[in-house]
Amino acid sequence: MKNQAGDAASRGVALFISSMAAFLTPFMVSALNVALASIGREFALDAVILSWVPTAYLLAAAIFLVPLGRIADIWGRKRIFIYGIILYTIACLLLPFSNSAAMLISFRVLEGIGAAAIFGTGVAILTSVYPVGERGRALGINVASVYAGLSLGPIIGGLLTQYLGWRSIFFVNVPLGLTIIIMAFWKLKGEWAEARGEGFDLIGSVTYGLALAALISGFSLLPGVLGIGLVTGGIFGLLLFIHWETRVKSPVLNIGLFSNNVFAWSNLAALINYSATAAVGFLLALYLQYIKGYSPEHAGLILVSQPAVMALLSPVAGRLSDRLEPQVVASIGMALTTAGLLPLIFLNQSTDLWFILLSLVILGLGFGLFSSPNTNAIMSSVDRKFYAVASGTVATMRLLGQMFSLAITLLLFALFIGRVEITPEYYPLFLISVKTAFIIFTALCFGGIFASLARGKMR
Repeated sequence: MKNQAGDAASRGVALFISSMAAFLTPFMVSALNVALASIGREFALDAVILSWVPTAYLLAAAIFLVPLGRIADIWGRKRIFIYGIILYTIACLLLPFSNSAAMLISFRVLEGIGAAAIFGTGVAILTSVYPVGERGRALGINVASVYAGLSLGPIIGGLLTQYLGWRSIFFVNVPLGLTIIIMAFWKLKGEWAEARGEGFDLIGSVTYGLALAALISGFSLLPGVLGIGLVTGGIFGLLLFIHWETRVKSPVLNIGLFSNNVFAWSNLAALINYSATAAVGFLLALYLQYIKGYSPEHAGLILVSQPAVMALLSPVAGRLSDRLEPQVVASIGMALTTAGLLPLIFLNQSTDLWFILLSLVILGLGFGLFSSPNTNAIMSSVDRKFYAVASGTVATMRLLGQMFSLAITLLLFALFIGRVEITPEYYPLFLISVKTAFIIFTALCFGGIFASLARGKMR
């Protein structure tokens, strides 16, 4: 009985530390989005350079996720998790002292590498310590922490930016990071490294990083010739990476994992879901301010309704996936997400606020039902020694989906509006871009229902 209580206490500590870290990174991302305009004014940045403030972070995180996940499986997940939190906290401490765009973007890259170590190990540690019957509940709480960060970020970020300046957003993260470091050293017992002694694939890691950098950078430059060239080179690089990984003795990403239907289709479903939803907040924030004339604070409060519903529902969805097939729960979530996106195709200048709020609530319900069961399915479909790689793969799907979603939006803006400031004369073209984006996102999400169903049953 004592051992069971001790095990329960150890699991609770791991859940608390992992959930604090899961809150930290999305809180920073969503809080900083509110501050980008202030940063742009202070450093007199054009739109392209300003866009690299968030992109540099996402790109660094995406490049390092899978390699760091593999390193964690070999050298220890707790160790890499702590290194990641330390690096992330140091970056947050340095960022407020940036006196140029180059310095700011460089420190954001550093922050992204730290975030990759956190993403690639936090969920893996939870999966290591929680048995299958309790895993969904733990992952649901972890996902709820992510959405809590996304919900509070715009509100707190807006207040900090308005009254204390954008640099204060980074300072606020430092004590939280230090708390996680102390808790991890003091309370997180044991180590998890089921692949200890295996080799690390440096060539594959470099190939993967260069290919991903080319692909993501290329999407941000479409439809230009350089963008097309980089995307083509990135796709070729990823094919080369896959070819190499099937032949190397100790691959950084075990391609054989994708022969498992649950793992492969669940990851594809995650990629589709994030590709169809990540730009929703971005588009609606512009719509609410440009077309409806709301202030940034008012628009932020409206948009909070979606992640707030996600945060409330994710623990419930996680528990459901412990009792029901994740295939069923996640597919219902994907269908609800499609239902939430569909009405947004019909946005116009006279659309009522209740219509937008209802769509956001349905989106929140859908994404809340999808995310934690889908993660549970992925993590439960692999052997213990691949937990960190699987965790890194899930996070990579999320980051790639976010980048693809924004890339689709920017491409539509370039095609319909052009590279100009969105002034009232361009509002009709802006609405066409928004409607076209939601048509594409709805179609993507509808296809994602079948990807989610195709995974088959876990049990």
